[in-house]
Amino acid sequence: MPFERGNHCIILEIHMNILLTGATGYVGGVLLRELHARGHRVRCLVRNPEKLAGKTPPDTEIFQGDVSDSESLAQSCQGIDTAYWLVHSMESGVDFERADRLAAEQFVKAAHRAGVRRIIYLGGLGTDDGKLSAHLRSRQEVGAILRSGGMNVIEFRASIIIGAGSFSFDLVRTLVERLPVMICPAWVATPTQPIAIGDVVQYLADGIELSADSSRIYEIGGPDVVSYGTIMKEYARQRGLMRLLIPVPVLTPRLSSLWLSLVAPRYSKVGRKLIDGLKNPTVVTSDAALRSFSIHPRRLNDAIAEAIYEEDTHFAGRRWTDFANDSIRIYRYGGRDEGRRLVDHRYKIVSVEATRAFAAIECIGGKHGWYAFDWLWTIRGWIDKALGGPGMNRGRRDATHLQAGDTLDCWHVEICDPPRRLRLSAEMRLPGRGWLEFEVIPRDGDVTIHQTAVFDPKGLGGLGYWYSIWFLHELIFSHMLHQIAKAAVCERSIPKVPSRKE
Repeated sequence: MPFERGNHCIILEIHMNILLTGATGYVGGVLLRELHARGHRVRCLVRNPEKLAGKTPPDTEIFQGDVSDSESLAQSCQGIDTAYWLVHSMESGVDFERADRLAAEQFVKAAHRAGVRRIIYLGGLGTDDGKLSAHLRSRQEVGAILRSGGMNVIEFRASIIIGAGSFSFDLVRTLVERLPVMICPAWVATPTQPIAIGDVVQYLADGIELSADSSRIYEIGGPDVVSYGTIMKEYARQRGLMRLLIPVPVLTPRLSSLWLSLVAPRYSKVGRKLIDGLKNPTVVTSDAALRSFSIHPRRLNDAIAEAIYEEDTHFAGRRWTDFANDSIRIYRYGGRDEGRRLVDHRYKIVSVEATRAFAAIECIGGKHGWYAFDWLWTIRGWIDKALGGPGMNRGRRDATHLQAGDTLDCWHVEICDPPRRLRLSAEMRLPGRGWLEFEVIPRDGDVTIHQTAVFDPKGLGGLGYWYSIWFLHELIFSHMLHQIAKAAVCERSIPKVPSRKE
């Protein structure tokens, strides 16, 4: 039987049937992995199951439906003990307050009829003094609607979530990376109490077994009460960036949203809605969460360090062909954004065996050259030497074979997995970090050679460098891939790759 001791709610170890809405979102995706690790059986209600393809544990049940459809909600709630409501419509471009209200009302009815024991909801911090932004007002209204159904509701209220992929953290990162000098509106000084994604997920997961016979609201946050400006400065410090923040009182929410759309167009859809929310203080006013859960939230500097590390390790662990979409090839100057990184991906289909295609790739560099515009590579080497870098004349250990750890001219071999994958990291002087990867994938009797250049720019200088030489990337990398494919299908045996003159 559930019970309480003193001021602490006891957490019971019970495996349950869980309904998770919002599994394709950032918090929902991280929570799904945590619930699976704890042995819970999870059903995800999603509109597009394709978004979860290959991203869920094997025993996860994917239920296709829509939170605006009462029948979908009714079916998805059957046999469920606890349901997570992590739905928000702010990015959809509709009247998000009305959409969230209607969806929550239908969900409450469906959950009550299905006998759902508990609803766990993640809302937003902010004192309801009649001055809340539409965004925060909507989050708290949804919590009230969920509690009106008579079921046990555990509502967690959080401010900015620090994590690799968090919308708020991505916004901070984008502004700091792109602007050495920031003209800051008043909301940059607004007090907030950020919390790490790991702590948020811990609270949400522990909420399943929380012994509470009535609905509860828990305000959660890290131990640091800071301004948005402080968060920006801490991120800049950890990235080694010098940033100057100049506060001005004249930027209205509308002007701020327009400015945000210019600097970070990715956030233009939420523009003013997001800015309106940033003007409200979002700090914890109750210690109930600290008394009821055995969780000690991370400090701001640790949360940011973990977010940067997680972004690095997640990106490094990806197969970069995941960036490719063979059916849609949209050209854009500068490539595409993946977090703070810039990606130039291209591919070519050739009718050879994978071993031959990879052998042509593996011969790259050294005396053989780089398949395209070697004179430009030579000039780049001279410039690098002048800047104190290694240049292009270090050569390679072996004329035909590579292995992880090898030096390859101005590159370092990070991964060499014949006949599939070769990843090189740049050791030349750059305003950031760069990689070049080749991957050979068998495809219906042919193979696809994928070539991906990735750059992690350091501040505005890194962005300027990447975009200023993009036309050279277009020239060199496209010709390089063409020549690699040509060498792979040549009748001459590999590794005796034909010279570029043939």
